[in-house]
Amino acid sequence: MRAAALYGILGPLSLSLAMSALLAAPATGRPLAAPTAPTAPTATIPATPTASTRSTAAPAGAAGAPSATRSAPAATAAPVAPTWTTWSAPPASAAPAAAPPGDAAATRGVAFAARRAAQRGTAFHRCPRAEALAAPITCGKVSVPLDYAHPRGKHISLTVSRIRATGPKARRQGALIYNPGGPGASSMAFPEYAAEDAFRRVAAAYDFVGYAPRGVGRSAPLSCQRPSAYAKAPTSSPPHPTAAFKRRLVARARAYVRGCVRRSGRALAHYTTLNNARDLEVLRAALGQRRLTFVGASYGTYYGAVYATLFPGRVRRMVFDSVVNPAPGRIWYRDNLDQSLAFERRWRDWRRWVARHHAVYHLGATADRVLASYHTARRRLARKPAGGVVGTAQLQSAFLRTGYNDAYWDPAARALAAYLRGDPEPLAELAAPDPAEAADDENGNAVYTAVECNDAPWPRAWATWDRDNTALARRAPFETWDNVAMNLPCAFWPLKPGRPLDVGNLEAVGPRPRTGRVALPPVLLLSAERDAATPYTGAKELWHRLPGSSLVTERKAGTHGLWGGPNDCVNRHVDTYLLTGKTPGRSAFCAPRPEPAPLPEPAPLPESGKQPAAIPGTP
Repeated sequence: MRAAALYGILGPLSLSLAMSALLAAPATGRPLAAPTAPTAPTATIPATPTASTRSTAAPAGAAGAPSATRSAPAATAAPVAPTWTTWSAPPASAAPAAAPPGDAAATRGVAFAARRAAQRGTAFHRCPRAEALAAPITCGKVSVPLDYAHPRGKHISLTVSRIRATGPKARRQGALIYNPGGPGASSMAFPEYAAEDAFRRVAAAYDFVGYAPRGVGRSAPLSCQRPSAYAKAPTSSPPHPTAAFKRRLVARARAYVRGCVRRSGRALAHYTTLNNARDLEVLRAALGQRRLTFVGASYGTYYGAVYATLFPGRVRRMVFDSVVNPAPGRIWYRDNLDQSLAFERRWRDWRRWVARHHAVYHLGATADRVLASYHTARRRLARKPAGGVVGTAQLQSAFLRTGYNDAYWDPAARALAAYLRGDPEPLAELAAPDPAEAADDENGNAVYTAVECNDAPWPRAWATWDRDNTALARRAPFETWDNVAMNLPCAFWPLKPGRPLDVGNLEAVGPRPRTGRVALPPVLLLSAERDAATPYTGAKELWHRLPGSSLVTERKAGTHGLWGGPNDCVNRHVDTYLLTGKTPGRSAFCAPRPEPAPLPEPAPLPESGKQPAAIPGTP
C-alpha cells in the first residue's frame, strides 16, 4: 500500500518514490511523512514505485491554513468497502493469529532486549554527515536482535535522531517518536519539524525523536537490485496491459525476488511488521521512557496498532494519522485492491478541479476532457519520452501524487498544459527520476516488499492476480496495474508468510498480569474521508477495534497525512491530546480545507519531486 505525507505509504498503499520524501511537508516545504507505497514497477521492473502503494505520511504543515471548525459528533455511515471474492487466503491463515507461531520465544526475547536497552540507554552525539542533520539535533544507535526468538544472537543497529524539548523542564513530557509509514520510510528528519510553527506547542513539551526502522537507510539496509536498474527510465505503464506486457511483468517480479534473496540471504525473513513493533518497544526502553508516546502515519498506523495490541500496558499516548485497514483478511492483498479503487475516485477529484479552472489550464471544461488531455500526453510520451527519461510510467507516477496531496494539483496541471503546448521542461522537472536518490528509493522499495510479503499470505497463482485486477481495471484503470507491478513479487516470495495479528484483541497475545486484562489508554485516529492511499473505511475499522479510541474526520477532503497541515481543527485536537491526554470524545468532525486555487505563477516543485511543497496560501 502506498502512502504519502508526513507519513509513510503502504505497499499496496505505498508510493513509488522514496519513502522518506513522502512525508507530508510542513510550512518549509520539506517532507515529513513517507509515501504509502511505491507505484508498481513498469515494463522494466521494478519500475520506480509510485505514490499510491506505500503508506507514508508526514505532517502536512502547509502555510496559510484555513480555519476549520468541528461540528458536533455525528454517526456517519462508513463507505461500504468492496468485497473481493475471487481469492481466499489459505486455510492456515483463515483465523487471525493472536500470537504467531514461535511467538512465545519472541515475547521473551523482546522483554530481554528491552531490559538490556534500558540498562544501556542511548548515547547521542553529533549526527554523521550522511544524515544531513545539523545541531542541535543529535544522533545515536539502538541495538535490536535480528531474530527476537534468539535475542542473544545477531543484532542490528537502528539509527535514531533527537532534538530536546524547548519548554521548561517542569512541563516536559518525555520523548515523542514518529514514524511516517512505508514500509520503508525513515523519520530521521522528524526533529527538524520542531522549529515549524505547526509543531511548536508540542515541541515545547516533547523531545522529537525520529529513527530509521530495520532495513531502512543506515539501519541494516536491505537491497534487492542495483539502484541504477531500479531507477531505469523511461519505462511504460499501460492501464490495460497486453498479454505480452503481463508476461514481462511476471518475469521481472520473479527476477526481483531472486535479487532480494541473493542480496539479503537469511536475514530477509526478519523484516516484518511484528519485528517493527518489537523494535519500537526496545527503542522506548533505550530512550528511558516508562511508556510510549507515538505518532504513526499511513503504514505507521498499522505497526503502531500492532504495538498497542502486543504491549498495551506500555502505551501512554498514540496518534494514528491516515489509518491503514488492519483487518487480518485485508492485509495486504485486499488492502491494495481497495487502494486502487480509492485512487480512481481521487483522480476524478483532480480532473474535476482542473475542469473548473479551464480558463487557466485549457485542459478541458469537463473531467472527461481533462482525461482526454492526459491520454494525449501519454500517447506522445510513448512515442518520444520527455527529456529522454519521462515515459508513461514516470507520467503516471508523477500524477499519482495528486491523489496524495492537494498541493500537487496546480503544479501537475501546469506541467501537463505546458507539455501539450510544446514545452516539455515543466513535465520533465516534475516527473523525471533523480539519480541522486536512486539508492534510497531502491532501499525503500526493498523494505516495503520484504515486510509486506513476509507479513501475510498472498495469492500464489498469477491467474488470480490477472483475473482480479483485469476486472478492477475496468472500473479503476488509473492505478490498478501499477499497484500490481509494485506488489507482484509477493506472489513468488520464497519464504513462508506470517499471519496478521488480530489487532485490538488484547486478550489473546500473551501473558498478562495476574490483576487481569491490561487496558489500552485512549488513542487518537485521524482520517480524511476521501483519502486514497488509506481509504476511510480503514479508520472506521481500527476505531471499532480499539475501545476508547477517538476518530477525528476531515470531511470531504483527501490529502494523505493531516497533522501539521492547514486544518486548524485537526491540529487543535492533536495538540490537546498530546499535551493533556484528552480526546474529543468517541468522534469529532472537522470542516474540509478549501480546495487549492490556481496560483498566479508556477510554484516550486516538492522537494525531491516526491512530497508536495507547502505553498503559502494553499491548503
